[in-house]
Amino acid sequence: MPVSLPPALELSLDLLCCPTCGTRHLQPDRGALRCPVGHTFDIARHGYASLLTGTRATSGDDAAMVQARDRFLSTGAYAPIRNVGARLAACAVSEQATVVDVGCGTGYYLAGALDQLPGAHGLGLDTSVRALRSAARAHDRAAAVAWDVFRPFPLADGVADVVLNVFAPRNPAEFHRVLRPTGRLIVIRPTVRHLAELRGRLPAMVAIDPAKEQRLHRALDPFFEPAVTERAEYPATLTRLDALDLVAMTPSARHLSRADLNDDGFLPDQVTVSVLATAYHPR
Repeated sequence: MPVSLPPALELSLDLLCCPTCGTRHLQPDRGALRCPVGHTFDIARHGYASLLTGTRATSGDDAAMVQARDRFLSTGAYAPIRNVGARLAACAVSEQATVVDVGCGTGYYLAGALDQLPGAHGLGLDTSVRALRSAARAHDRAAAVAWDVFRPFPLADGVADVVLNVFAPRNPAEFHRVLRPTGRLIVIRPTVRHLAELRGRLPAMVAIDPAKEQRLHRALDPFFEPAVTERAEYPATLTRLDALDLVAMTPSARHLSRADLNDDGFLPDQVTVSVLATAYHPR
């Protein structure tokens, strides 16, 4: 039986372009999306559209990482991060905005933005099909599409009012292309203080490069001008299971063995959460 078109995905069809030929107006066709030229892309039974073509990206989160992320985010420990992103979005655009979350993961941050913009609709892009299963259900006004941030996005020029980028890779030229001239790019990234207690106990965790901010600004400067930056920094209390999930939901999970995590003494019961959130104007 063909998969029905999710309502949120139907609302997003006007944003999308065929990734093969670049034509607009993808249309539903027997459980798939088809462009006017005839290129066809599956709609998964979990509700997301798979527009990736050619060699599939391999860096997407696997099932264990996604499950750990779902569990950890459900604790509310990162709710202040979601709130600051949502607030920056709501202050910059109208309630009827289109929000595109690049590297959306499970859709947690996109859902937070849509909650603050009652008339808006959202689209999440991610390489991980496991994460997209959650993202497609994260909010009734959010659609999800499989895509690789490092390729030209399957989106028309100037269709987004907000591009949201939270703990995710960046493609500044594409961010700029798909944003309206009056739109905002919102980038949320960790400071060197983020999870310092956990990194101190687990040296195998991926370190935060002290030059990360300078590299970010160099990459964005040709395309964007910063408008406002907010810092969210606070202590978060963790159970042992929370700490395990916090490690397991990040790329650090690939660098740690079970033996690294077996000793309770190596897992702190409180960590510092520290991020910067910046809203940028397109140049």
